[in-house]
Amino acid sequence: MDTTGHYQHLTYTDWTVRETQFEPEQFRYRETVFTIGNGYLGTRGSFEEGYSQASPATFIHGVYDEVPIVYTELANCPDWLPFTITINGDRFRLEKGEILSYERKLDLRQGILSRSVRWRSPNNQTIDIHFERFASLADEHVLVLRCQLTPVDFAGAIEIQASINGYPENQGFNHWELLDQGKTEAGVWLNLRTRSSRIQLGIATGIKISGAEASLQVTSPPGYPTLLTSFLTSPGQTVTVDKLVTVFTSIHVENPVTSACEKLAQLPEYSLLVIAHTQAWEKVWQKSDIVIEGDVTAQLAVRYNLFQLLIAASRHNDQVSIPAKTLSGFGYRGHVFWDTEIFILPLFIYTQPEIARNLLTYRYHTLPGARRKSVHYGYKGAMYAWESADSGDEVTPRWLPPNDPYGEDIRIWCRDREIHISTDVVYAVWYYWQATSDDEWMRDYGAEIILDTAVFWGSRVEYNTKHERYEIREVIGADEYHEFVHNNAFTNRLVQWHLEKALYIYEWLHKTFPDKATELEDKLQLRAGRRSRWTDIIANIWIPYDQSTGLIEQFEGFFQLQDINLEDYEPRTKSIQAILGIEEGNKRQVLKQPDVLMLLYLMRQSQEPPYNPQTLQANWDYYAPRTDISYGSSLGPAIHAILASDLGKTAEAYERFMQAALVDLENVRGNASEGIHGASAGGIWQAVVLGFGGIQMGDSEPIAHPHLPPGWTRLKFKLMWRGKWHEFDLGNENQGEGIGDKGDMGDTGERETRGHGDLQSTINRQPPTTMSPDIRGFIFDLDGVLTDTAEYHYLAWQKLADEEGLPFNREANEALRGVSRRESLLHIVGDRKYSEAQLQEMMDRKNRYYVESIENISPQDLLPGVVTLLDELKQAGIKIALGSASKNAQAVIEKLGIANRIDAIADGYSVQRPKPAPDLFLYAANQLGFEPSQCVVVEDAEAGIEAALAGQMWTIGLGPAARVGAAHIVLPSLADVHWTDLNAKLKELGVGDRGQGDKEDKEDKEDN
Repeated sequence: MDTTGHYQHLTYTDWTVRETQFEPEQFRYRETVFTIGNGYLGTRGSFEEGYSQASPATFIHGVYDEVPIVYTELANCPDWLPFTITINGDRFRLEKGEILSYERKLDLRQGILSRSVRWRSPNNQTIDIHFERFASLADEHVLVLRCQLTPVDFAGAIEIQASINGYPENQGFNHWELLDQGKTEAGVWLNLRTRSSRIQLGIATGIKISGAEASLQVTSPPGYPTLLTSFLTSPGQTVTVDKLVTVFTSIHVENPVTSACEKLAQLPEYSLLVIAHTQAWEKVWQKSDIVIEGDVTAQLAVRYNLFQLLIAASRHNDQVSIPAKTLSGFGYRGHVFWDTEIFILPLFIYTQPEIARNLLTYRYHTLPGARRKSVHYGYKGAMYAWESADSGDEVTPRWLPPNDPYGEDIRIWCRDREIHISTDVVYAVWYYWQATSDDEWMRDYGAEIILDTAVFWGSRVEYNTKHERYEIREVIGADEYHEFVHNNAFTNRLVQWHLEKALYIYEWLHKTFPDKATELEDKLQLRAGRRSRWTDIIANIWIPYDQSTGLIEQFEGFFQLQDINLEDYEPRTKSIQAILGIEEGNKRQVLKQPDVLMLLYLMRQSQEPPYNPQTLQANWDYYAPRTDISYGSSLGPAIHAILASDLGKTAEAYERFMQAALVDLENVRGNASEGIHGASAGGIWQAVVLGFGGIQMGDSEPIAHPHLPPGWTRLKFKLMWRGKWHEFDLGNENQGEGIGDKGDMGDTGERETRGHGDLQSTINRQPPTTMSPDIRGFIFDLDGVLTDTAEYHYLAWQKLADEEGLPFNREANEALRGVSRRESLLHIVGDRKYSEAQLQEMMDRKNRYYVESIENISPQDLLPGVVTLLDELKQAGIKIALGSASKNAQAVIEKLGIANRIDAIADGYSVQRPKPAPDLFLYAANQLGFEPSQCVVVEDAEAGIEAALAGQMWTIGLGPAARVGAAHIVLPSLADVHWTDLNAKLKELGVGDRGQGDKEDKEDKEDN
């Protein structure tokens, strides 16, 4: 079901975020919420037609530039969205006219943002406008925008202007110089260059129009190349305009404009672009998806946070990392923090290690900047920047302006004192290596990072002769409310840990790659004396820890600070530091975010000191009440959720988890307009998998110790560990240890979860066995139900069979009705032997023939009665899904012009088991948010009816009773079929056991 979010008009399903009413006061933060991207760039959710309060932005990885004197930042790149619509002289804008209906939807599964508006112009002319756009995951240089326009009550002229805005601003500053612009046969192009870093950018765009006769012109105001088209329309006529965009920079190609224009000229039409894009997303979700049953809000929130990280991670560039605000906003100016290594990287390490490798290699490439910083402060080795950009040099601003216009500037000490970043990077390097056994990367990149930062620590640590111990003074720990402390336990223990790993890596290199060991010895001057000092520091660095109580003092003197009771300051809507001021906050035992608890969390995975359950309990009891968890740092709630879960504090764990999970979706902290909270998003993955899933990495494989929140009936995810996938399928019934076995699914639908190789428990996943008279959803098959593409399929199979010399005819084709592509092929080849690679090639070839043949499908190919029934269902409040085994379903419904009537799609990419297994229809019901018993399946194939009955759904069969007679209702077609009649018939059938209607029911069905 849909779940309403914090704001009245935001609703969630398992895979979609919907905004059902335009709310101007929420516009800026919703721009962040509806960000799309593809790992190369990110585009905020601004409106195509523009809006007065908009803050549009597109950020491309690595495109940094300087604001003179002040700072380095990601440059806002040219805006590819501008799409002006003028209707008989009235320009479409939401500040004008009247909004009769509105819906914006982000489909996380397919990475597509859409918006549907019914708008009445100031001249009282009503039009339906449907936008959708995506940044192609199949080709990172391609951006796609579609607009469909349908006049409701008028005939007249519509004019479209599709432009590139070459004057983007970073909150008042434009980083770009115009070099040139022009046109080609495919469209128009623009060439710009950043003012300081001298990065060139080439962007090109073209448009394609269908549904009307249209002229096309080019106009070229400087920096704003535009394509103009106009056409005449009549009521009910839908005109589709596709805007295709390509973008390149000189970071990776010599001539960005040439590359952009050549790519634009080669692009196929929209339907093929969207197929490639959704196929790419399907592959990503197969690795990284998390399934939660029993909690729709948590399910959507988890997928949303994963989505925002997946679109921010570069797949093909190891010179960049993920900024703290991803590629979604102006916050922190695109700088990279410890957020990436400590909070975000685990998701990629354990699900997409090739991306993790890229992110960590960025830190290798920025070692020169880290070395320059170390020299600047008078130390040796590599000292990573607290805030990093392209070069690795420190880009944290020294000063920030005050909120009070008459106040003094605020000194930012993080660049000087928050030095734990160097060990945070090494922590991520170490765990990447542990998870992947990527010895070559450790040899070529990781070892140098670990060893040269260890050299830095050797020069930064001080020896206290009075107490005969090593200390680290004048630092900021994880808790940033205290800006000048000595011997922060978090920093000191991680430095000790770091030096232990450095010595291990040194010995490992000598044994495994002696030549590389010799090379680094010389390059980093790793003499015996230096290594001896590391050993001495490990043995004698001071960590303020009372073994008798288990209590760790956050830093030297923390317990002598003035205590605080945060309850005394409630209710509040801002941080304690904002209430008390910086200096007063420094004097009190109040934390911005976990510090000692963060240390225990990082040591938790390896169970290294000082972590143990007793120490965790003692420090939780002391520090959790003193942590400003609501308004301090967004990095804290997810970590608190994990530790609270460990301690059996399930209610608090879930509360903190949801606080983190909804931080952007519901603007929990009031600053989502600045961009996605990337660290919090990464913390969500850790909270679910490592916290609620209780994953620990054993000697040879991951082991689960699950403790799911109440209401979660199932938690399912996959992990990659040392080259092998481990799938976990956990339920509240098996809250014990379990290893990563997928579990066997028998005919009964039961799932086994194994613990240490023994049967731990069984969980019945069968849906309810009674039928519901409360019909909420309709699921339509595609072929033979909405349109007749069976002939196209037959011709494609026949062509393939002829090429392969396989017997095949129309009679044999009947057996393929409703069957998946693979099963169809296996039926055709019979006993003929083919390799798996050959079978895959044949399936791809058949699909290519099919896609080529359906290029000319249009709304005229809809079967009789379809549009009428779909509209009647919509009017009755019934949700509609497509349930088709075809992998081209999305493209077909686009061509048929009914995509805006479909709420969810279950297709050949959605499930593994084909019909007659019920998986496809169960998936569709889940997408709609309804129980199977609340859904009606409309099918024309015996396998489809069998699948729907197995899923315990209502069924309507189209065609001869010999084929679909097992359905509850049998009809020849949808011609002259109306919802009122169907509803009456379904109510007449009443409530009974699925598939076991009495004799009268069967006779009634046959009479139909």
